[in-house]
Amino acid sequence: QVQLVESGGGLVQAGGSLRLSCAASGVTSTTYHMGWFRQAPGKEREFVAGISWSGTSTSYGDSVKGRFTISRGNAKNSVYLQMRSLLPDDTAVYYCGAGLYSMVAYDYWGQGTQVTVSS
Repeated sequence: QVQLVESGGGLVQAGGSLRLSCAASGVTSTTYHMGWFRQAPGKEREFVAGISWSGTSTSYGDSVKGRFTISRGNAKNSVYLQMRSLLPDDTAVYYCGAGLYSMVAYDYWGQGTQVTVSS
């Protein structure tokens, strides 16, 4: 049973930075792709960023390109999202995901962490 636990969310002013972390447990393989989605109130869940199991390939949603950076830990069972130049529109619950077959579609999800950007 794969379990994902996010941390690092919080309240930040527009223009500020936050770093989200996600730790995976119960992973029997190191070949999981991982990444982040987010969901704001009243909106659909939106792809934010994904990274391949090796860490050599990344993908970003259009709204975060150039501002967010995704990376993996050395043990490959953790993923990070460095968020810079945050905007009020980035306010959402951020979910960590993991999957064997795709960087942008996942089989396992964390419980989510709230990010609130004040104007």
